[in-house]
Amino acid sequence: MALRLLQVKLGGALTVVASDDQGVAYAVPGFQSVYDLAQAAIAEGVDLATKVASAGRGESVDLDAALAEGRIGLPIHHADPAHFVVAGTGLTHLGSADGRDKMHKTAAGEHVTDSMKMFRMGLEGGKPAEGETGVQPEWFYKGDGSCLVGPGEALTSPSFALDGGEEPELAGIYLIGPDSTPFRLGFCLANEFSDHVTERGNYLWLAHSKLRQASLGPELLVGELPESVEGSSRIRRGEEVIFDKPFLSGEANMSHSIRNLEHHHFKYDLFRRPGDLHVHFFGTATLSVTHGVKTEDGDRFEIEAHPFRLPLVNTLATASPAPVSVKAL
Repeated sequence: MALRLLQVKLGGALTVVASDDQGVAYAVPGFQSVYDLAQAAIAEGVDLATKVASAGRGESVDLDAALAEGRIGLPIHHADPAHFVVAGTGLTHLGSADGRDKMHKTAAGEHVTDSMKMFRMGLEGGKPAEGETGVQPEWFYKGDGSCLVGPGEALTSPSFALDGGEEPELAGIYLIGPDSTPFRLGFCLANEFSDHVTERGNYLWLAHSKLRQASLGPELLVGELPESVEGSSRIRRGEEVIFDKPFLSGEANMSHSIRNLEHHHFKYDLFRRPGDLHVHFFGTATLSVTHGVKTEDGDRFEIEAHPFRLPLVNTLATASPAPVSVKAL
Protein backbone atom coordinates (compact mmCIF):
# COMPACT_ATOMS: atom_id res chain seq x y z
CA MET A 1 0.00 0.00 0.00
CA ALA A 2 1.50 3.31 -1.12
CA LEU A 3 2.33 5.99 1.43
CA ARG A 4 1.51 9.60 0.64
CA LEU A 5 2.74 12.62 2.60
CA LEU A 6 1.01 16.01 2.65
CA GLN A 7 1.43 19.33 4.43
CA VAL A 8 -1.94 20.39 5.85
CA LYS A 9 -3.03 23.25 8.10
CA LEU A 10 -4.68 21.84 11.21
CA GLY A 11 -5.85 24.32 13.79
CA GLY A 12 -3.92 27.03 11.98
CA ALA A 13 -0.59 25.18 12.19
CA LEU A 14 1.14 23.33 9.37
CA THR A 15 1.24 19.58 10.03
CA VAL A 16 2.62 16.55 8.21
CA VAL A 17 -0.19 14.19 7.25
CA ALA A 18 0.20 10.59 6.07
CA SER A 19 -2.38 8.94 3.82
CA ASP A 20 -2.94 5.53 2.20
CA ASP A 21 -4.58 4.30 -1.02
CA GLN A 22 -8.07 4.54 0.45
CA GLY A 23 -7.61 8.12 1.59
CA VAL A 24 -7.33 7.21 5.29
CA ALA A 25 -5.24 10.08 6.63
CA TYR A 26 -3.77 11.07 9.96
CA ALA A 27 -1.35 13.62 11.39
CA VAL A 28 2.23 12.48 11.96
CA PRO A 29 3.00 13.55 15.56
CA GLY A 30 6.03 15.73 16.11
CA PHE A 31 6.47 17.05 12.57
CA GLN A 32 5.27 20.29 11.01
CA SER A 33 7.10 19.85 7.71
CA VAL A 34 8.02 17.01 5.39
CA TYR A 35 11.50 18.53 5.20
CA ASP A 36 12.02 17.99 8.94
CA LEU A 37 10.59 14.46 8.70
CA ALA A 38 13.00 13.61 5.88
CA GLN A 39 15.97 15.07 7.75
CA ALA A 40 15.10 12.93 10.77
CA ALA A 41 14.84 9.80 8.60
CA ILE A 42 18.26 10.47 7.04
CA ALA A 43 19.82 11.08 10.47
CA GLU A 44 18.43 7.77 11.77
CA GLY A 45 19.34 5.83 8.63
CA VAL A 46 15.76 4.71 7.94
CA ASP A 47 13.35 5.26 5.06
CA LEU A 48 10.38 7.62 5.20
CA ALA A 49 7.80 4.87 5.66
CA THR A 50 9.68 3.49 8.67
CA LYS A 51 10.03 6.95 10.19
CA VAL A 52 6.32 7.68 9.74
CA ALA A 53 5.39 4.35 11.34
CA SER A 54 7.66 4.96 14.33
CA ALA A 55 6.15 8.41 14.91
CA GLY A 56 2.71 6.91 15.59
CA ARG A 57 -0.69 8.21 14.55
CA GLY A 58 -2.17 11.56 15.47
CA GLU A 59 -5.64 12.87 14.75
CA SER A 60 -7.58 11.72 11.69
CA VAL A 61 -7.73 14.18 8.78
CA ASP A 62 -10.43 14.61 6.13
CA LEU A 63 -8.30 15.33 3.08
CA ASP A 64 -11.24 16.09 0.77
CA ALA A 65 -12.48 18.75 3.19
CA ALA A 66 -8.96 20.13 3.67
CA LEU A 67 -8.51 20.41 -0.10
CA ALA A 68 -11.88 22.10 -0.58
CA GLU A 69 -11.07 24.57 2.21
CA GLY A 70 -7.63 25.42 0.79
CA ARG A 71 -5.72 23.98 3.77
CA ILE A 72 -3.38 21.71 1.77
CA GLY A 73 -0.16 23.36 0.68
CA LEU A 74 2.90 22.29 -1.26
CA PRO A 75 3.95 18.72 -0.43
CA ILE A 76 7.30 20.06 0.78
CA HIS A 77 8.99 23.43 1.28
CA HIS A 78 12.30 24.85 2.46
CA ALA A 79 12.44 27.58 5.11
CA ASP A 80 14.80 29.43 2.75
CA PRO A 81 13.36 29.19 -0.80
CA ALA A 82 16.79 30.02 -2.25
CA HIS A 83 17.83 26.51 -1.18
CA PHE A 84 15.07 24.83 -3.20
CA VAL A 85 16.25 24.23 -6.79
CA VAL A 86 13.48 23.98 -9.42
CA ALA A 87 14.60 22.39 -12.71
CA GLY A 88 13.54 19.78 -15.23
CA THR A 89 13.97 17.93 -18.49
CA GLY A 90 12.00 17.89 -21.73
CA LEU A 91 11.62 15.59 -24.74
CA THR A 92 11.59 12.62 -22.37
CA HIS A 93 8.19 11.09 -23.22
CA LEU A 94 7.11 9.01 -26.20
CA GLY A 95 5.27 11.44 -28.43
CA SER A 96 6.74 14.49 -26.71
CA ALA A 97 8.78 15.48 -29.77
CA ASP A 98 5.74 15.96 -32.00
CA GLY A 99 4.47 19.19 -30.47
CA ARG A 100 7.94 20.62 -29.92
CA ASP A 101 8.96 19.70 -33.46
CA LYS A 102 5.93 21.51 -34.89
CA MET A 103 6.79 24.63 -32.88
CA HIS A 104 10.32 24.79 -34.26
CA LYS A 105 9.92 23.50 -37.82
CA THR A 106 9.09 26.87 -39.38
CA ALA A 107 12.44 28.30 -38.39
CA ALA A 108 14.28 25.13 -39.32
CA GLY A 109 12.76 24.82 -42.79
CA GLU A 110 13.23 21.33 -44.17
CA HIS A 111 16.04 20.49 -41.77
CA VAL A 112 15.56 18.04 -38.90
CA THR A 113 15.04 20.20 -35.82
CA ASP A 114 17.28 20.04 -32.77
CA SER A 115 14.18 18.92 -30.84
CA MET A 116 13.76 15.86 -33.03
CA LYS A 117 17.49 15.10 -32.87
CA MET A 118 17.38 15.28 -29.06
CA PHE A 119 14.29 13.07 -28.92
CA ARG A 120 15.89 10.43 -31.15
CA MET A 121 19.00 10.44 -28.96
CA GLY A 122 16.77 9.68 -25.99
CA LEU A 123 15.07 6.82 -27.81
CA GLU A 124 18.44 5.30 -28.63
CA GLY A 125 20.30 5.92 -25.37
CA GLY A 126 17.95 7.23 -22.68
CA LYS A 127 17.50 3.93 -20.82
CA PRO A 128 21.02 2.62 -20.13
CA ALA A 129 21.73 -0.75 -18.59
CA GLU A 130 22.56 -0.95 -14.89
CA GLY A 131 25.99 0.54 -14.26
CA GLU A 132 26.08 2.43 -17.56
CA THR A 133 25.48 6.12 -18.29
CA GLY A 134 22.86 7.04 -20.86
CA VAL A 135 22.65 10.03 -23.17
CA GLN A 136 22.07 13.32 -21.42
CA PRO A 137 18.62 14.88 -21.85
CA GLU A 138 17.56 18.44 -22.49
CA TRP A 139 17.76 20.35 -19.18
CA PHE A 140 16.24 23.62 -18.00
CA TYR A 141 16.17 25.79 -14.90
CA LYS A 142 12.91 27.32 -13.66
CA GLY A 143 13.98 29.11 -10.50
CA ASP A 144 14.03 28.50 -6.78
CA GLY A 145 11.33 27.63 -4.27
CA SER A 146 9.82 31.11 -4.50
CA CYS A 147 8.40 30.23 -7.93
CA LEU A 148 6.32 27.31 -6.60
CA VAL A 149 2.61 27.66 -5.87
CA GLY A 150 0.42 25.15 -4.08
CA PRO A 151 -2.80 23.36 -4.99
CA GLY A 152 -5.68 25.74 -5.65
CA GLU A 153 -3.43 28.78 -6.06
CA ALA A 154 -3.11 30.87 -9.20
CA LEU A 155 -0.30 30.33 -11.68
CA THR A 156 0.62 33.90 -12.54
CA SER A 157 2.29 34.87 -15.81
CA PRO A 158 4.50 37.97 -15.83
CA SER A 159 3.02 40.95 -17.68
CA PHE A 160 5.52 40.52 -20.55
CA ALA A 161 4.63 36.85 -21.16
CA LEU A 162 3.13 35.91 -24.52
CA ASP A 163 1.40 32.79 -23.18
CA GLY A 164 0.67 30.92 -19.98
CA GLY A 165 0.33 27.26 -20.85
CA GLU A 166 -0.03 24.16 -18.71
CA GLU A 167 2.47 21.30 -18.70
CA PRO A 168 1.05 18.29 -16.82
CA GLU A 169 3.96 16.30 -15.47
CA LEU A 170 5.34 14.14 -12.73
CA ALA A 171 8.13 15.57 -10.62
CA GLY A 172 10.67 14.01 -8.30
CA ILE A 173 11.41 15.57 -4.91
CA TYR A 174 14.93 15.28 -3.50
CA LEU A 175 16.82 16.26 -0.35
CA ILE A 176 20.61 16.42 -0.29
CA GLY A 177 22.00 14.63 2.76
CA PRO A 178 24.86 15.82 4.97
CA ASP A 179 27.38 13.78 2.94
CA SER A 180 26.07 15.26 -0.38
CA THR A 181 24.01 12.17 -1.24
CA PRO A 182 20.78 13.01 -3.10
CA PHE A 183 17.82 11.25 -1.45
CA ARG A 184 14.67 10.86 -3.52
CA LEU A 185 11.75 11.47 -1.17
CA GLY A 186 9.05 10.63 -3.71
CA PHE A 187 6.99 11.87 -6.61
CA CYS A 188 4.17 14.35 -7.08
CA LEU A 189 1.83 15.62 -9.76
CA ALA A 190 2.99 18.92 -11.20
CA ASN A 191 2.08 21.71 -13.59
CA GLU A 192 5.38 22.95 -15.00
CA PHE A 193 3.66 25.98 -16.67
CA SER A 194 5.60 27.63 -19.50
CA ASP A 195 5.38 30.30 -22.19
CA HIS A 196 5.11 28.26 -25.37
CA VAL A 197 4.56 31.25 -27.66
CA THR A 198 7.89 32.76 -26.58
CA GLU A 199 9.56 29.37 -27.09
CA ARG A 200 7.99 29.04 -30.54
CA GLY A 201 9.50 32.39 -31.58
CA ASN A 202 13.03 31.03 -31.29
CA TYR A 203 14.29 27.82 -29.73
CA LEU A 204 17.06 29.80 -28.00
CA TRP A 205 14.31 31.54 -26.03
CA LEU A 206 13.45 28.24 -24.33
CA ALA A 207 15.39 29.34 -21.24
CA HIS A 208 13.29 32.53 -21.04
CA SER A 209 10.05 30.60 -21.55
CA LYS A 210 10.78 28.36 -18.56
CA LEU A 211 11.38 31.18 -16.04
CA ARG A 212 7.81 31.05 -14.82
CA GLN A 213 5.93 29.78 -11.80
CA ALA A 214 5.09 26.10 -11.38
CA SER A 215 2.74 24.14 -9.16
CA LEU A 216 3.12 20.88 -7.26
CA GLY A 217 0.29 18.52 -6.43
CA PRO A 218 -0.87 17.97 -2.85
CA GLU A 219 0.56 14.46 -2.37
CA LEU A 220 4.15 13.26 -2.17
CA LEU A 221 4.02 9.60 -3.25
CA VAL A 222 6.70 7.75 -1.29
CA GLY A 223 8.53 4.79 -2.80
CA GLU A 224 8.79 3.62 -6.38
CA LEU A 225 6.66 5.00 -9.21
CA PRO A 226 4.42 2.62 -11.18
CA GLU A 227 5.73 1.75 -14.65
CA SER A 228 2.74 3.51 -16.21
CA VAL A 229 0.93 6.53 -14.79
CA GLU A 230 -2.32 7.38 -16.55
CA GLY A 231 -4.64 10.32 -16.06
CA SER A 232 -5.96 13.42 -17.76
CA SER A 233 -5.16 17.08 -18.35
CA ARG A 234 -8.15 19.38 -18.55
CA ILE A 235 -8.81 23.10 -18.94
CA ARG A 236 -12.11 24.68 -17.90
CA ARG A 237 -13.23 28.14 -18.96
CA GLY A 238 -16.21 28.95 -16.80
CA GLU A 239 -18.53 25.96 -17.08
CA GLU A 240 -17.06 24.80 -20.41
CA VAL A 241 -14.29 22.21 -20.81
CA ILE A 242 -12.12 23.61 -23.62
CA PHE A 243 -9.40 20.94 -23.47
CA ASP A 244 -9.39 17.37 -22.20
CA LYS A 245 -6.68 14.90 -23.20
CA PRO A 246 -5.04 11.80 -21.67
CA PHE A 247 -1.94 12.39 -19.58
CA LEU A 248 0.58 9.52 -19.64
CA SER A 249 3.83 9.25 -17.71
CA GLY A 250 5.97 6.68 -15.94
CA GLU A 251 8.88 4.89 -17.57
CA ALA A 252 6.63 2.75 -19.79
CA ASN A 253 5.68 5.99 -21.56
CA MET A 254 9.13 7.60 -21.49
CA SER A 255 12.21 7.53 -23.71
CA HIS A 256 14.48 8.08 -20.70
CA SER A 257 14.66 6.20 -17.44
CA ILE A 258 14.15 8.26 -14.31
CA ARG A 259 17.52 7.01 -13.08
CA ASN A 260 19.18 8.49 -16.18
CA LEU A 261 17.44 11.86 -15.72
CA GLU A 262 18.50 11.94 -12.08
CA HIS A 263 22.11 11.09 -12.93
CA HIS A 264 22.45 13.94 -15.40
CA HIS A 265 21.07 16.47 -12.92
CA PHE A 266 22.95 15.42 -9.82
CA LYS A 267 26.27 14.79 -11.60
CA TYR A 268 26.95 18.49 -11.05
CA ASP A 269 28.56 19.35 -7.70
CA LEU A 270 26.49 22.51 -7.25
CA PHE A 271 23.32 20.38 -7.16
CA ARG A 272 24.60 18.28 -4.25
CA ARG A 273 24.81 20.94 -1.55
CA PRO A 274 23.82 19.45 1.85
CA GLY A 275 20.41 20.55 3.06
CA ASP A 276 19.13 21.73 -0.31
CA LEU A 277 15.83 20.57 -1.76
CA HIS A 278 15.28 19.86 -5.45
CA VAL A 279 12.18 19.39 -7.53
CA HIS A 280 12.87 17.91 -10.96
CA PHE A 281 10.16 17.88 -13.63
CA PHE A 282 10.27 14.77 -15.83
CA GLY A 283 8.51 16.14 -18.93
CA THR A 284 5.22 15.55 -20.74
CA ALA A 285 3.69 14.73 -24.11
CA THR A 286 0.37 16.53 -23.46
CA LEU A 287 0.13 20.25 -24.25
CA SER A 288 -3.01 22.21 -25.08
CA VAL A 289 -1.02 24.74 -27.14
CA THR A 290 -0.27 22.07 -29.76
CA HIS A 291 -4.05 21.68 -30.19
CA GLY A 292 -4.56 25.38 -30.87
CA VAL A 293 -5.72 26.37 -27.39
CA LYS A 294 -4.98 29.96 -26.34
CA THR A 295 -5.33 30.21 -22.58
CA GLU A 296 -6.98 33.18 -20.84
CA ASP A 297 -6.95 34.58 -17.32
CA GLY A 298 -9.40 32.67 -15.17
CA ASP A 299 -8.90 29.37 -17.01
CA ARG A 300 -8.74 26.43 -14.62
CA PHE A 301 -6.05 23.79 -15.11
CA GLU A 302 -6.96 20.34 -13.77
CA ILE A 303 -4.44 17.47 -13.67
CA GLU A 304 -5.23 14.06 -12.24
CA ALA A 305 -3.61 10.65 -12.53
CA HIS A 306 -3.58 7.32 -10.74
CA PRO A 307 -2.00 6.46 -8.27
CA PHE A 308 -2.41 10.01 -6.95
CA ARG A 309 -5.74 10.32 -5.18
CA LEU A 310 -6.08 14.11 -5.14
CA PRO A 311 -5.98 16.30 -8.28
CA LEU A 312 -3.82 19.34 -8.90
CA VAL A 313 -5.96 22.38 -9.75
CA ASN A 314 -4.75 25.92 -10.48
CA THR A 315 -6.16 28.97 -12.20
CA LEU A 316 -4.38 31.26 -14.66
CA ALA A 317 -3.65 34.90 -13.82
CA THR A 318 -1.42 37.66 -15.18
CA ALA A 319 0.74 39.96 -13.05
CA SER A 320 0.62 43.74 -13.32
CA PRO A 321 3.54 45.39 -15.11
CA ALA A 322 6.54 45.95 -12.86
CA PRO A 323 9.14 48.12 -14.63
CA VAL A 324 12.73 47.43 -13.65
CA SER A 325 15.62 49.85 -13.90
CA VAL A 326 19.27 49.30 -13.11
CA LYS A 327 21.18 51.87 -11.10
CA ALA A 328 24.92 52.33 -11.19
CA LEU A 329 26.44 52.32 -7.71
